Amino acid sequence: MTERPAQRTPNRQLAALIAEAGFSNAGLARRVDQLGLEHGLDLRYDKTSVTRWLRGQQPRGTTPALIAEVFTRRLGRRLTAQDLGLDACAPVYAGLEFAGTPEEAIDIVGGLWRKDSGSHAELRKIAFTPAGLVVPSRDWLIGRADEKVARLEPPARVPAQSGPSGKATDARPAGRTATKPAVPLALGGALAGVPRQRGTVERGPGQRVTGGDISALRSVGELFRALDDKYGGGHARQALVRYLEHECEPMLRGTYGEQTGRRLFGAAADLTRLAGWTSFDIAAHGLAQRYFVQALRLSQAAGDRAYGSYVLVTMSRQAVYLGHGREAVQLARVAQQGVGTSAPPVVQALLHAAEARGHGVLGEVRACTASLVRAERALEAAKSGDEVPFWARFFDEGQLADEFGHCHRDLQQFRAAAQHAERSLQLRPSSYARSRLFCRIVLASARLGLGELDQACQLAAEAAGQAAEMRSVRAVEYVRDFERRLEPYKDAAPARSYRDKVAALG
Repeated sequence: MTERPAQRTPNRQLAALIAEAGFSNAGLARRVDQLGLEHGLDLRYDKTSVTRWLRGQQPRGTTPALIAEVFTRRLGRRLTAQDLGLDACAPVYAGLEFAGTPEEAIDIVGGLWRKDSGSHAELRKIAFTPAGLVVPSRDWLIGRADEKVARLEPPARVPAQSGPSGKATDARPAGRTATKPAVPLALGGALAGVPRQRGTVERGPGQRVTGGDISALRSVGELFRALDDKYGGGHARQALVRYLEHECEPMLRGTYGEQTGRRLFGAAADLTRLAGWTSFDIAAHGLAQRYFVQALRLSQAAGDRAYGSYVLVTMSRQAVYLGHGREAVQLARVAQQGVGTSAPPVVQALLHAAEARGHGVLGEVRACTASLVRAERALEAAKSGDEVPFWARFFDEGQLADEFGHCHRDLQQFRAAAQHAERSLQLRPSSYARSRLFCRIVLASARLGLGELDQACQLAAEAAGQAAEMRSVRAVEYVRDFERRLEPYKDAAPARSYRDKVAALG
C-alpha cells in the first residue's frame, strides 16, 4: 500500500503577520521581488507563491530572509525567518543588512565572526553582489546618527541570535573555554606587548570595558595590518577573526558609557574592515563585502563619519578589482558627500583617487583625469602639521603615484603609467611589500605596452617570485594579468625565459 505524502501544516505565523502588515498576497510577492532586485536577485514570485507559503511550503535559498526583511521594514521591528514560521536560509543574504540599532549591529557582525571563525568553507564561497552595495551606502549617507550606544546594565543572559546560517547561535557557544587561544601560538610573541585586563583569563559578556581594552584592540589592529601588508591577507586572517570573536564581541556586549562606547565601536569597525580586507585578499569576495558593510555600520555607531568614508573607499577598491567600475565610482562619490569639505586634505585626496580608479576601469579618460587632478591638488594642500587619521597616513606621494600608475595603465596610457609606477616604487617603503608588488606589475605591463619586452619580463619575474612568498590571491592574479598580456609574445625569447623562471618557483 502506497503511503500518502505528509500533510503540510498551514503557516499561521505568516498569515498573522500578513494581516498585521496589511499586505495582499500579490503585494507581499511584489515586495519580495523588489527587495531581491536590490541584492542582485531576479525573483519571479506572485500571489500563488504566497498562497503556497501559507499552506506550509518552504521557500528556498535566500527567500526566507528576504521575506523577513520585507516585514521588518513594514512593521518597524526586526523579524527573522523563524518568526514567520519559515526555515532559515543559507548564509547568502545575511550580513548585507545595515542594522537599525547598535545592538542589532552587534548581533549581525558577531554572527559573521562566529561563523567565519568556525572555518565554515561555504561562507568564503559566497558571491559578491554588486546590487548589495546600494542599500548600505545609501543608509549610511542619509541615516541619522545613533543617539545612544552606552550599555550601562549587564544583561542577565545573552539571548540566542541568528548567525549567518540563520540558525540560532549563542553569543558564546557552549563548550568554549578560556583554554582555547584566540590567536595561533605563532603570534603569541607578537601579541605579548598588547595590554590585557589584569586578573582575567577570558572576558565574559557584561564586564566593564576600559580604555586599556580599547588600546588593546587598536594595538592588535596595527599588528594584523603590518602582517597583511608584508605577507598577504591569508597569513593571519583566521587569527584575526578568532580575536574578534573571543575578545572584541564580549567587549561590545559588555558595559560602557557613551564616550567609551563610541571609541569601542570605532576600534571594532577598524578590525572588522581589516577582516574584510584580508578576506578580499584571499578572493573571499562575498564574505569581504559583508565585513565591509558591517564595518560601515559600526563606524556609524562610533560617530566617525570620516572612517565610514574610508570603509566606502575600501568597498570601492573591491568593486574596481572585480571590474564593477560604475559601482566603484558611486561608492567613492557617496564617501565624498558623506564627509563634505570638512575632512583633512589627505583624506580628500584618498577619496578622489578612489573615484579616479573607477573611471579608469570604465575607460572614462576625462573623468579619470579630473579626479586625479583633484586628488593631486588636495594632497598638495596638506601641511606637515595637519592632523591626519591613522588610517589615512599611508596616503602620501608614493601612494598617489601608484594610483596614477594604475589609472594610466587601465587607460592604456603606458608611458605615463610607467613614469608614475617608477616614482611610486622609489617612494614607497619596503614594509608595503604587497603594494610594491602590485606597482611592479603595473610597471611591467606598461613596459610591455611600450614594446620593452625584456624589461617587462624581468620586472614581472621579480614580482612573481615575491607573490610566491605571500598568501595573497590578489598578488597571484596581478601576475596572471601580466601573463595574459604577454600571450601575444609567447614565442619571443624574453617570454620563454620568463616562463622558465616562474616554473622554477615551484
